[in-house]
Amino acid sequence: MDTLQAVAPQTATPARADSAPAPSGFGMRQNTARQVRHVPAGREYLTFRLGTEEYGIDILKVQEIRSYEPPTKIANAPAYLKGVVNLRGVIVPIVDLRVKFNCVNDDGQTDINSFTVVIVLNVKGRVVGAVVDSVSDVMQLSEQMIQPAPEMSASIVDTTYITGIANVSDRLLILMDIESLMGSAEMGLINSLTPTPQ
Repeated sequence: MDTLQAVAPQTATPARADSAPAPSGFGMRQNTARQVRHVPAGREYLTFRLGTEEYGIDILKVQEIRSYEPPTKIANAPAYLKGVVNLRGVIVPIVDLRVKFNCVNDDGQTDINSFTVVIVLNVKGRVVGAVVDSVSDVMQLSEQMIQPAPEMSASIVDTTYITGIANVSDRLLILMDIESLMGSAEMGLINSLTPTPQ
């Protein structure tokens, strides 16, 4: 897999194409469409697409962004757990958020194209990959821009992992608590993500 963008939590600014090469021979790719949008004081979010909808996650949870490479499948794994990859000596589970949130085609499949990427996350001290349709940019959102998620029946729609909804340039951005999602028992990764007692 090629590293598309190394995200540094300290600055939360996308890496420049002329920056130092990524470790282990992974090349950097330039994408001038990505940019940081600043508004008065707030948190920074990495925005990405699942189907036709746009989501945002806390930039501090993002380790890097990589091009999609088919992972090694695991027998009897749920459909959204695509398998595992070796990331510089670390075995990383790959979760397809498009399948998890039912953002699939009419035939129930997901497309893999040049925009499909894996967001490598650092969740509870462990590394997990999340497949998304594309990454948009990094933006800073003030608290005034974020509205609480609408209340819905948990039996119909699970909004547990939605921390809020932001109205940005006449479009709605769904903000997701990616750490709670990846660390949930429902995802089936809870045992591997729970730190081992000392």
